[in-house]
Amino acid sequence: MHIDPDPIEVRHNPAAQRFETLAGGQLSVAEYRRDGQRILFTHTEVPPALRGQGIAAQLVRVALDYARESGLTVVPLCWYVDAFIRRHPEYQDLLT
Repeated sequence: MHIDPDPIEVRHNPAAQRFETLAGGQLSVAEYRRDGQRILFTHTEVPPALRGQGIAAQLVRVALDYARESGLTVVPLCWYVDAFIRRHPEYQDLLT
């Protein structure tokens, strides 16, 4: 299955503590939990059929932008979020 490379609609679902999108009829998520002024990213999941299309990157970018706008410090417990921040130096200041 392949989706368009255009930006997807990512929604923040605070009740479920995640950023999410429906692509190809399947849910992809970047989950987190809050700890005061810290946001701990715990898990990113994209269904196997949709991997490799940049969905996880778009989820994480929206999530990190939210953290910045909210003045939160990011704790990347999820390996994907950690790798994304290492590849995108413009987000490294969120780790301090």
